[in-house]
Amino acid sequence: YLERKFFCLWAKKTLGQVLPSKARCFYDQKILQKTFGEWKEQWTVCRERKLSLREDNQYRLLNLIFKAWRAYVCQQQGKRNKYYIAESHAKKQTMLRTWQHWLVYVDVQRTKHGMQSVALAFRDRSCLRISWAVWRRQHHQKCCGHKMNILALQHWAQSLQFRAWLQWQELYLYTQNEKQKDTRAVTHHQHWELRRCMGAWLGYLNLNRVKKRQNELAQGFHRSRTLRRCFCDWQLSWECRRRMHAHQRVLEKQAARIALWRVFAHWKHYVVLCVEEAQQCELAEKHYKCHLLVRALLRGWWQGLW
Repeated sequence: YLERKFFCLWAKKTLGQVLPSKARCFYDQKILQKTFGEWKEQWTVCRERKLSLREDNQYRLLNLIFKAWRAYVCQQQGKRNKYYIAESHAKKQTMLRTWQHWLVYVDVQRTKHGMQSVALAFRDRSCLRISWAVWRRQHHQKCCGHKMNILALQHWAQSLQFRAWLQWQELYLYTQNEKQKDTRAVTHHQHWELRRCMGAWLGYLNLNRVKKRQNELAQGFHRSRTLRRCFCDWQLSWECRRRMHAHQRVLEKQAARIALWRVFAHWKHYVVLCVEEAQQCELAEKHYKCHLLVRALLRGWWQGLW
């Protein structure tokens, strides 16, 4: 009865109100929750890594396409700017040449008007028929020369227009050829980019298949490893519980022995105290009887003297 009593007290103080079976179930649930949480974290990390790799590849592809398109647009703008600069320069050159020729023509007209005024003055002064005839001949020649100059200027302007037209036609044909070359280059670049993207996509599919296989193998290895680890942990916990139960039994036996020894020691001490108390009572009674006897003798002796 004492062993059972002290064992119950010791179990309440050490284990509390929770039974070992409930504690074991709670421990197993916590281990399963911890392993499932670690597996879920690894799975989410792998999935986020896959999504980040896919986004990086798409971003690189779009960045390359955007850079090629921007370079093509910049090249087209440069060509257009060069064409506009060349056209404006040609217009300025033609205007400058026409302005120079017009200045020469104005100078010639001024000189001609001056010469005509001088000739008229000379005709007024001389009034000679020969000089007038010579002057008329010269004036006629001058008029013919003026007409010839006008015709030459018209022919020169037409030749300039024809040359400008030929240059513009050559430039237009050159621009058309350049545009056709650019379109062919763009189509060739697009076909090459599509072929390269197709190869990259096929490589990406093969990598995904290989990664899926590796992930499946890793998951199977992780499952077997987690099962082995759980089994090892369970085996260690079972060995620990078995050792704890054996130690608990040894402690219970030792506690029972200690309790019996304490009870025997208390009983022995109590017996010794009882014996000492009985001896003290006997001594006190003897002392009291002796004191009464002495007192009675003294009282009798005192009364006898009187």
